[in-house]
Amino acid sequence: MRFPPPTPANLVLALACVVLALPMLYNVAKFSWSTEQGGHGPLVLATGLWLLWREYKQSDAPRVPPRPLLASLAIGVLLIVFFLARVTGILEIEAFAIYGAFLVGAYLLWGGAILRQLWFPLLYLALTLPPPDTVVAAVTQPIKILISQTAVSLLHGLGYPIANSGVMIQIAQYELLVAAACAGLNSILSLSAICLFYGYLRHRSDFAQLSLIALAIIPVAILSNFVRVLVLILITYYFGEAAAQGFLHNFAGLTMFLAAIISIFAYDELVDRIRSGMRRAA
Repeated sequence: MRFPPPTPANLVLALACVVLALPMLYNVAKFSWSTEQGGHGPLVLATGLWLLWREYKQSDAPRVPPRPLLASLAIGVLLIVFFLARVTGILEIEAFAIYGAFLVGAYLLWGGAILRQLWFPLLYLALTLPPPDTVVAAVTQPIKILISQTAVSLLHGLGYPIANSGVMIQIAQYELLVAAACAGLNSILSLSAICLFYGYLRHRSDFAQLSLIALAIIPVAILSNFVRVLVLILITYYFGEAAAQGFLHNFAGLTMFLAAIISIFAYDELVDRIRSGMRRAA
């Protein structure tokens, strides 16, 4: 695609976007990207911007005139929500409101046809934003309970002195809490970002294969975190609570995360071979 020369109006719009986005990005980096849950944010932002630039340059979609009235109304509502969230200090709503306003602004500049071709980079970039706390609680609590109960049932069946109450696990004289970091949210978000990026680059024109990769991310993340919790319980039982909460805790998390990524890649290769065999047989 050949880029038209920037107009003064577009330059002013770009400057306004920077002025609005920088304080929000600073707060996201300070309060989300510096935590284990949001540590993948900078990597997703860098790769997402690169992917957006690459896809935009390769786009051959026509510039269809947008519907300015509805789009202007939408961007006005989103900016009002953004300023209200800014005043009240609700970072999650602020981030998603300004991102939504940027999307509507891009629609006004480029039209819907180009945005449809850029759907994946735009969706991928949304993973840099912190999810609302209510979503975090709704997603992690069932996973934490499932992991806790399954791990306790397995080890109790093997003869270990273990019981649980919700997400609290008691083994011998030790008590463990299955925290959010062990319950899959961080792994799900990070795995989703890495695996979707990999899947899109490899299967850009094969939406079915990309969808199969996306569907496998959550089960793999839950299974890998179940193994992680199981390992940490056994480390606590045999070596004590200090060993489980020190270096071995971080090492177990890194090992399980790498195992989950390798599992996704192996799953993708297996599904690709099965589908190729089915196509040859047909």
